[in-house]
Amino acid sequence: MKSFFEGIQYLFVNILFTPLDFLRSLELESWFVANTINWLFMIICAAAMVYWVMQLKLHDDNGEENQDTTAHSFFK
Repeated sequence: MKSFFEGIQYLFVNILFTPLDFLRSLELESWFVANTINWLFMIICAAAMVYWVMQLKLHDDNGEENQDTTAHSFFK
């Protein structure tokens, strides 16, 4: 059983986290390059928020949005 958990440790530490170790060592040279994963996530989230707001506006302009407070039974 111990070898099973050591195998999981080897997989994550020596194989899957290698790119992250590279980015961590790169931080002393360039902070922006070392945080590329964070920048990508922020760009993806910003694009998703813009898309969501555009879809909300589209449904609001079509009159599909029900803004009546009695639309949900728990608001009564």
